Amino acid sequence: MQSALAKQIALVVVDMQAPFLKAIRGSGQILERCRFTLEAAQLLGMRILFTEQVPDKLGHTDKRLLDLAPKARVLAKTTFSAFGAEGFADELRANSIRHILLAGIETPICIYNTAIQASSQDMEVTLLEDCIGARRPKDAKTVLRFLCQKSDCHVLPSETIFYCLLNDAMNPLFREFTHLVKKYS
Repeated sequence: MQSALAKQIALVVVDMQAPFLKAIRGSGQILERCRFTLEAAQLLGMRILFTEQVPDKLGHTDKRLLDLAPKARVLAKTTFSAFGAEGFADELRANSIRHILLAGIETPICIYNTAIQASSQDMEVTLLEDCIGARRPKDAKTVLRFLCQKSDCHVLPSETIFYCLLNDAMNPLFREFTHLVKKYS
């Protein structure tokens, strides 16, 4: 079941590749929260896109994530913004996406550049606080503060976003969603 609101939102999972995951403290927890987010996005019928930074050299997105969204597009890039991936902007435009949820790594580089570019194209951006990470947490903190103050981006936990999208305990998807919440608690 896909609500009208969920049709306008895309989950973008940025560069969740082994070399980056190894460099980030707490990457196991980020990976687990991304798994929750992918399952929740699938439940709501959201469009899902993965990006991979130079996959020929750095490998592909963690298989545990890809397996949760087998129909998602996976786009290679060399730029630090997801908008540099061939077909990324076209995919958003063709599907009337107005809001992106950002997950992945690394916050001060690829997440930042993607958020700035989306904002400059009048898209709403929410960074899923529990689904992003950085090698240097202090840098991430500075970037998140800047994005909230200067680019009107939102930084919120993934559960908060999905509860807002469900809106009501009477939503037919609520029971299934609460099972996901318990599964990933």
